[in-house]
Amino acid sequence: MKILFTIQGEGRGHLTQALTLKRHLEARGHEIVMMIVGKSAVRQLPKFFTEQAGVRVHTVESPNFLPAGKRNRPPLTRSIVYNFAHALRFRRSVNHIKRMAKKVDVVVNFYELLTGLAYKLHHIKTPLVCIGHQYLFLHPDFKFPEGYLSQVKLLRFYTRATAWHAKRLLALSFNDMPTPEANRIRVVPPLLRERVLTATPERGDYLFGYMLNSGFSRDIEAWHNQHPDVDIHFFWDREVEGGVLKVDDHLSFHSLNDEAFIRYMAGARAYATTAGFESVCEAMYLGKPVLMVPTHIEQLCNACDAERAGAGVCAQHFDLDRLNDLKPVDATAYRAWVNSAAERIVAEIEAVAQENGLV
Repeated sequence: MKILFTIQGEGRGHLTQALTLKRHLEARGHEIVMMIVGKSAVRQLPKFFTEQAGVRVHTVESPNFLPAGKRNRPPLTRSIVYNFAHALRFRRSVNHIKRMAKKVDVVVNFYELLTGLAYKLHHIKTPLVCIGHQYLFLHPDFKFPEGYLSQVKLLRFYTRATAWHAKRLLALSFNDMPTPEANRIRVVPPLLRERVLTATPERGDYLFGYMLNSGFSRDIEAWHNQHPDVDIHFFWDREVEGGVLKVDDHLSFHSLNDEAFIRYMAGARAYATTAGFESVCEAMYLGKPVLMVPTHIEQLCNACDAERAGAGVCAQHFDLDRLNDLKPVDATAYRAWVNSAAERIVAEIEAVAQENGLV
């Protein structure tokens, strides 16, 4: 099959998932002809993605979060309303997706809203498969945090909009869940990179973390001032000269680097993050306890789900003291679940192709 990837390019989770799935599909003889990545005008694609893609990568302007407000939390509700109100700005991007979708056998969408809009507006006949942990929010058995009804409704609406006319919704999950009757949703394991699956975890003496919004560095520095002898390494979505901003001998901030990120993760004592799904999954696989600091409702849902799965704890801010109370994660059952991802996900995509007479 000839396959088109469309990818929501904010953060790194969907990007690493796309690279991983590309390798699994190619191992089955399928061809990824292009990756279309939606992103804001102010963000650059990480170097690791462009270097490893191996196919043409075309970027398009796409809906994204408005600038972060207090506590570095992007206003999710206002962002969604703003992007839908300015949807005409993205017409050129939608048209490009439409043209490319008609040239392939299957489109695999990693939570890019423009793909859903293209299918809704143009009734594209090419089968669409959507993949991402967000599709778990549409599962009838998923438990949401209490007190966020309006935000949850908006999040579910946005998620459905990314998947208009999709044949399958592949919901990446920390654990298995039953398939709803007469439903497009299939719960599947996280798509983790080969480097994570083959890494050798060790329990080092340093704390490790990742933050999408670099403004959280103030929290890290404040804690560091109270604990100056604790080694801390944090990655952020910001380019610095030489790749590392060394505050002193015990605190460093790193630009995103694929290999370095996994190396630091594997050797850390514990991990702190803004509750993105992908890196929490990686930490669980390597047995690292996680402190999760959600910045919006989607990440709060991730954090609550990860707590239930035994990954760690959710917090209001980067209080690294709480990491000292967490024990290493027993990852035995979780590893077996993750190791079945390639077989399960590729089988679902091939099943869609078969149902549509493509193979």
